[in-house]
Amino acid sequence: MASSHGSSPVPRGGRDGIYRKERDTPPPPRCRSVRSLPDVCPKEPTGDGRGLCDGPSVVAEHDRWTVYSSKVNLPAALNDPRLAKRESDFFTKTWGLDFAETEVMPSFYLPNITREHFGPYLQEMTQRERIHERCKSICPNKDDVDAASSIASNHEKSRVELEQVPKIFMKPEFALENPATFNSVLPWSHFNSAGGKSNRDVASSKLLQEKLSHYLDVVEVSIARQISLRSDAFFHAMSSQHELQDRLRETQRAVAVLRGRTAAIDRIMCRGPLQALRTALTRNNCAKLHNKLKLMAAVHQTQPTVQLLLSTSEFVGALELISTTKEVLQQELQGIHSFRHLGSQLCELEKLIDKMMVEDFSMYARSDLNRSLRDEPLVLEKMMCSSQGHKPNVASQKERLESLVFGLLRQRKLDFLDIYSDEMITAAKAIVPQCVSENVLHMEDIDTEVITKLTDQMRLMTFPQWFELLENIFESFLLFLQKIQATLSVVTNVVLEVLASNQRNRLPEEGAVSGAPVPEAPRGPSLLQGEAELAYLTHEGLFISDALNEAQQQQVGVGGLEVQDQGSAAGSRIQQSLAEPAGSDSAQNSISRDQSFISGDAMMPTDLELNRVINNLQELLHAASDVSHDRCVKVLTARAKDGSLERLGSAEFVCLSQAVETFVRDTEELCGRRSGSLRGALQSQANRFVHRFHDERKTKLSLLLDNERWKQAEVPAEFQDLVNSIADGRITLPERKIPGPEDRKPAEFLLVNGQKYAVVGTVLLLIRIFLEYCQCVNDIPSIATDMLTRLSDLLKHFNSRTCQLVLGAGALQVVGLKTITTKNLALASRCLQLVVNYIPVIRAHFETKLQPKQFSVLRHFDHITKDYNDHVAEISAKLVAIMDSLFEKVLSKYEVKAPMPSACFRNVCKQMAKMHEAISELLPEEQMQMLFLRINASLKMHLKRQLARLGVVNDGGPQHGLVVVDVAFYTENVQALKNLDRLDLNMVEIWEQKR
Repeated sequence: MASSHGSSPVPRGGRDGIYRKERDTPPPPRCRSVRSLPDVCPKEPTGDGRGLCDGPSVVAEHDRWTVYSSKVNLPAALNDPRLAKRESDFFTKTWGLDFAETEVMPSFYLPNITREHFGPYLQEMTQRERIHERCKSICPNKDDVDAASSIASNHEKSRVELEQVPKIFMKPEFALENPATFNSVLPWSHFNSAGGKSNRDVASSKLLQEKLSHYLDVVEVSIARQISLRSDAFFHAMSSQHELQDRLRETQRAVAVLRGRTAAIDRIMCRGPLQALRTALTRNNCAKLHNKLKLMAAVHQTQPTVQLLLSTSEFVGALELISTTKEVLQQELQGIHSFRHLGSQLCELEKLIDKMMVEDFSMYARSDLNRSLRDEPLVLEKMMCSSQGHKPNVASQKERLESLVFGLLRQRKLDFLDIYSDEMITAAKAIVPQCVSENVLHMEDIDTEVITKLTDQMRLMTFPQWFELLENIFESFLLFLQKIQATLSVVTNVVLEVLASNQRNRLPEEGAVSGAPVPEAPRGPSLLQGEAELAYLTHEGLFISDALNEAQQQQVGVGGLEVQDQGSAAGSRIQQSLAEPAGSDSAQNSISRDQSFISGDAMMPTDLELNRVINNLQELLHAASDVSHDRCVKVLTARAKDGSLERLGSAEFVCLSQAVETFVRDTEELCGRRSGSLRGALQSQANRFVHRFHDERKTKLSLLLDNERWKQAEVPAEFQDLVNSIADGRITLPERKIPGPEDRKPAEFLLVNGQKYAVVGTVLLLIRIFLEYCQCVNDIPSIATDMLTRLSDLLKHFNSRTCQLVLGAGALQVVGLKTITTKNLALASRCLQLVVNYIPVIRAHFETKLQPKQFSVLRHFDHITKDYNDHVAEISAKLVAIMDSLFEKVLSKYEVKAPMPSACFRNVCKQMAKMHEAISELLPEEQMQMLFLRINASLKMHLKRQLARLGVVNDGGPQHGLVVVDVAFYTENVQALKNLDRLDLNMVEIWEQKR
């Protein structure tokens, strides 16, 4: 039983005829969601919300609704965005999804209409539209008002009639099969009596039947009324549907005519040309198939060719062939069943080649580093057998090394330098035993069967033998480093070549990214109109897009002969590799190697990795230098264990130092690395040598001083020549001359810059000793600081020991002198002055050997100079003190009485003459005058004190006259002495001034 919509017959709305919903009461539940005409009729507005639904209403909009008000039409069906729900549509099922998605090209004959084209019309109609809307709101349409009143009355009448029907029949869940619903509609309880049917039951059943019939009539009348209200719209829709079917039949007939004409055109004009085009395509396809078969044949020969290349150590060519074959298998021969295992086999073969290259490089490094150092060139050039077979390699070993490095770089095996480093360390360890064995063979006094250890054999050698061995070791390591440098330079050139190749390959890519113009630009992807039509006509598939794609792929050349794609280029490289004989020419190998790196650019290391390899090569050369120095250090330490190096003479140690410095300097120039291990070992031995050197000379100087009798010694000619060479700026020991009959006799004084020095023999030897120190610094500059400290200690020792022996009178017990005379004192003072004269020379010499940051140690010479000058001043004071004690003793007995000159002054003059006689030949004139002035001052002091005690004053009396006579006698005798004639004694000061 169908139920009608409950709606109010009274329309409620505004004056514009639009009816609005009432929201006072909720709408009643509907029987079902299916509606009669859901897509072609508009919604029915109602005044009561209880009967609101989405169904159409021809009562409210009967006069205005047409077929053009339909929501669903043909364009809407075609442009439906819900593609997933249209998979079974007529158009997409027959012509595919691309039918609705194909972009339609805009027509060249229709102008592009924009909003500006409607501007004048909109400006003209705007004012009219405003006037029309104003009039419409003021004066509503009479027909609309009448229609609204009639619709309202009909709705009210229908609502009153439908309210008579019980609500249970209007419920959506109404179903008679439900017992509760059935019992409520047909109350059988009223008819079930104890006996059969009574008259009352019959009357009740008739009454119920009439009531239900009445409800049915009300509903049918309501339905009929609704159908009558919507009849016009229904028949209008049917007529529109018939008209649409007529138009579709006309369209079908037009399409049939067009297809007939197209078939005639195809039969008359197109089949022949199309057959020719198909024949040309068939020919091209056959040519492609033939090329594909040739490519398959070439790929089939890949493995034998790779084996042939490996037999001749052409690793780069083999790797290039494998890479190209894999590329072809992935591009042109993909999916071919017969080659399904070839890719994995090539991968395994590539791994095998990697292992072979590593083994070959290891063998090359071992044979290169362990061969003879002197008889063969730096880089191997002789014929050697390949690691794979026994066929000799025609190319030189330099090219073999380049090929290995190229292959290792191409496979990104960047750890091959570690292999070379291990082999280099092993070879360096074998150099020293080899050199020792070669030298010991020529020594009859060393039995190698009894003495097996190399260190013991080296200790048994004499220094000349050991030094010759050390020079051989140095020479061997230099040749070893030169050989490593030559090998690494070859590897570096290969890496730089690869780096330059990467940069050249990167330039076109950078130009493409930056938008630079390409010299030969291919045609664009867009096809000409004729090509598009040709592609459409010759295509046999379903979709035009497939035909256009095929035409775009075929436009690179007619018949595929003009330009080859990447896969065809790879195939041509395979055929070229198979056609060329393996290892035919070195230049050809180099070209193929370059092409290999161009084609295998994806496998090549990056610029950062290549730069890291270059740095590792330089570090490897530095490591070789360090290893060489470490092995030489072991040779030095093995020799120095028994202290033999400490017992070397200065000349021998200088030779050793010069040899080590020469080796270190040569390795620095060769490797560009300053290695400190060998210098450190030499410095350690030099410190021990300096310690022993200093102890020997200090002991020798102590012995000389302990045996020195402090008498003036003759100066041999060789010492005078030594002093002269120092004056000329040559701070070195002269070569020993063979004595001859024409040698000069010894001199009495030592001439230094025109000044005479009376010296003892110890000072002459001291000059030679500190020249030996300077000579050691010249030969071994690294010990300058230590040697300066030792020389300072030696000079301090000479000064202190001289002070102990002379001023401290230690020579009385050590040498057995009876007394320390003034001559001894003057001679010691003069020796000290000679040493002080040479201290600035020594300081200037050491300053040239020190670094600026080491200049602080030169302050030792300032302290030594001060100590020596103080010592000289003490000796002068001692001489004055001797005469002072004599004056005090003599003048204490002085009496002013005749005869004159008195005996006291005669004794003073005698002692002054003896003093002058003792030191006049030793001290220079200036020092003599200064010394006697001080002695004279001491005399005046004691004389003045004695005259004051005697009461003699400057009064012109007899006593004054006697004193004047003695003073005149003293003055005359003193000034008569040599070099004292101009001495101003100023004896007037002996008299006290009168108060």
